[in-house]
Amino acid sequence: MWAGINSHIKRFANDVAHHTLYQYGQAAISNERILKSVYEFASERASVGPGWLFIETAGGIHSPGPSGTTQADLYAALRCPVVLVGDWKLGGISSTISAFESLKIRGYDVEGIVVFEDDKYGNSDYLKDYFTQRYGLSVTALPMPPPRDHAAGKDKDEASMLSYYLETSRTGAVHDALIRLDNRHNARVKVLENMAADAHQKIWYPFTQQKLLQTNDIVAIDSACGNHFQTLVPESTTVPNIKSLLQPSFDGSASWWTQGLGHGNSSLTLAAAYAAGRYGHVMFAGMIHEPALKLATLILDSVQNPRLSRVFFSDNGSTGMEVAVKMALRAARIRYGWSPDTKIDILGLKGSYHGDTIGTMDCSEPNTYNEKVEWYEGKGVWLDYPQIQCVAGEWQVQVPCEIGADHSQRFSHLSEVFNLERRIARGDHTSYETYITSVVRKHLDGGRKFGALILEPVVLGAGGMELVDPLFQHTLVRVVRQNASLFGSVELPSFPNDDRTWQGLPVVFDEVFTGLYRLGRSTAASFLDVHPDISVHAKLLTGGLVPLCVTLASECIFNSFASEEKSDALLHGHSYTAHAVGCQVAIESLNQLQTMEKTGRWNWAKSNGWIQAGNSIHAGPSQARSQVWSIWPSPLVQWLSLQANSVAGVWALGSVLAIHLHAADGSGYTSAAAEGLRKRLLSGAETGPGKSWNVHSRVLGNVLYIMGSQQTTEREVGEISDLLGAALRE
Repeated sequence: MWAGINSHIKRFANDVAHHTLYQYGQAAISNERILKSVYEFASERASVGPGWLFIETAGGIHSPGPSGTTQADLYAALRCPVVLVGDWKLGGISSTISAFESLKIRGYDVEGIVVFEDDKYGNSDYLKDYFTQRYGLSVTALPMPPPRDHAAGKDKDEASMLSYYLETSRTGAVHDALIRLDNRHNARVKVLENMAADAHQKIWYPFTQQKLLQTNDIVAIDSACGNHFQTLVPESTTVPNIKSLLQPSFDGSASWWTQGLGHGNSSLTLAAAYAAGRYGHVMFAGMIHEPALKLATLILDSVQNPRLSRVFFSDNGSTGMEVAVKMALRAARIRYGWSPDTKIDILGLKGSYHGDTIGTMDCSEPNTYNEKVEWYEGKGVWLDYPQIQCVAGEWQVQVPCEIGADHSQRFSHLSEVFNLERRIARGDHTSYETYITSVVRKHLDGGRKFGALILEPVVLGAGGMELVDPLFQHTLVRVVRQNASLFGSVELPSFPNDDRTWQGLPVVFDEVFTGLYRLGRSTAASFLDVHPDISVHAKLLTGGLVPLCVTLASECIFNSFASEEKSDALLHGHSYTAHAVGCQVAIESLNQLQTMEKTGRWNWAKSNGWIQAGNSIHAGPSQARSQVWSIWPSPLVQWLSLQANSVAGVWALGSVLAIHLHAADGSGYTSAAAEGLRKRLLSGAETGPGKSWNVHSRVLGNVLYIMGSQQTTEREVGEISDLLGAALRE
């Protein structure tokens, strides 16, 4: 509460508990400290008994707080309903409506508006009609307070004000306003408490066996801000005598890997609102709008791939990958002269997963997830691959016996694994090359034809959160490109042998999950030191706000569809292709991510045990190629790897931490080994009477992963690390 108001209440309402938390003019105070103080005072008052709590801010909604953050952004995390005090003066209609819209666009629930009556401008009458008709909101008009009479003296002036307060507080307008606030609060609580039960009856959830889903398995989310959900506290965990309605839940899956800039990011919201106001949604086929063209230019510049020159827009990662498959197979068929009915296979890795469309399901290895799907055919050959894990304090490249016995390697630091130049010079790739060549030759000799190499670079996501040896994927691409004669006979001069024209097979990188700084770099391809011919980007493309995907292709791939016949075109599209809202949000998202990289926003993480002594965070090009880092501290990864009774291995890269747990029956994807740890993290930590938080995480069989956003702070990582340590010790 502002100090001036505090003293005013002390004078005229002695029975009201009041407290000034901070006064302006003090030293800079962090947002976290302010919010914590508000929360602690609210909890203290709640422990006394039921009542009303009002938080009075200083100035207008965009007045800066002590840290410089505007108050509209500062207090959003509290999820408090708002009573907006309107402006009765000249220009007040505009300022009141603008303030309301600024609050609305940030997710505040404005429950009522209060304004002084004024015969001169009549603002209250206009605002009553405006908010009632448009939003069903009530505007309470109060009589003007008496003017200050300096000549009458302090005592008489105070008596006049006290009389005003007593008379106004007894009016029907004030009574009705309080009743409405109480009713709206109770309605909000009732809806929240019934959400799980209602959802259980009405919602068909994805990736869920509905028969096993119970009402208490469904988490009700009231809102989200930054890296946290605000979730309903289960009654079984409520502290006696204190009814905590909501608690923060760290979004440990980054909302299915989409979150990059935090929930409720006002810059992204404003970008979406701007495009919605300027365009709504407009037709795209044969037309162009500025956000789409700007985004196309920006994303091509961002990936720094000289092969890529064309951008195809689609709705999400699955459809973007289906587009990529169509591009690659057409290019291979045209170059090698195969007929349209020729069966063409995909070359990829075991456990790969590229989405849920019919086309992309066929490009994934059969597993317990898709082997029973009626339309799945599995049109591919999938290679085994070496994995990277930190085990017992050291980084291991675990090589399957199919690739070569006794070839597993140990490293003291993860950056040594990613130093491809040194490892190639040492000959670490030779066994990989032999294995890849032999498998490909075997299937080609059996009459199979391959039309594309498709990879999730560095990390296989939904297939089990596996960190793949980058040297293996680098070698796989090189073998495919350097042995073009294996895949077909080409005598046509129209396919030059240069660094922008695909050789052997079109190489497709699925960066839907791994790209755009999820692993700490703008592209996952940079870890492999190769440039794909086609790459697909989604999820972090829009910072997690709206669905959008881009499939990037080389000019050579684009020209494979050049024809005067419409049937030869890439016949793929959606009603919301290149929707302006998504494109504008993506532009803002990419700009923010690039700014964070340029300004060293992640230097705290890079220096937390990841960048080896003697290597600068600002390394030269050759050093930068092997430098890797994570928001999860290297000492934490080391400690986790030493918990041999429960942890089989662990790895961290960028914002991802994956913990592979021992499965008693030796199973992987079908295992429930990680469920216990997930539930312990969900039970959370108590930070004081009535105060708690937890981590909402996801599991893939025996793997539990926790994923931050690119905005996750060092403090948040430290808190989660402590909770994770406690959960593993149980």
